[in-house]
Amino acid sequence: MRIRSVLSHSVQAIAEGALISLLVVGLIAGTALAAKGGAAGKGAGGGASSLSVVLVADANGNGLPNWGDQLTFNVSTTATDRPTVRLHCYQNGILVYTFSAGFFTGYPWTTVYGLSSQSWTAGAADCTASLIYTKSGGRVVTLKTLEFQAGA
Repeated sequence: MRIRSVLSHSVQAIAEGALISLLVVGLIAGTALAAKGGAAGKGAGGGASSLSVVLVADANGNGLPNWGDQLTFNVSTTATDRPTVRLHCYQNGILVYTFSAGFFTGYPWTTVYGLSSQSWTAGAADCTASLIYTKSGGRVVTLKTLEFQAGA
């Protein structure tokens, strides 16, 4: 009876050790992929990338993007092929705003996005920012996407 108890405990300890080993290997592999950019942050020739919203003018002072506010993006990428942020905003599935700006040295135009348009005259919208670049031949590569809601 004691032998059965010792064997049962040993098998459980081995199984627990195997599970912990698998978790550790998974964490190490996940960390290594994240450090290399992983699937979500890497495009062909794009390397690791990050994208976040930065408010330039916050009309109501709530710290969140809203209709009528102005924003730009904090962009970090190892892509060298003229990275650009393309922003699309939708109300009830209808495109009401689109704007693109380059985030590379020498880009001559504004990188400030004014959250309004002739089609977007008021109200909240669902927005998607895409960090992209265009390869020779015209193929657009998406490095990173960021979804957010612009309030009313």
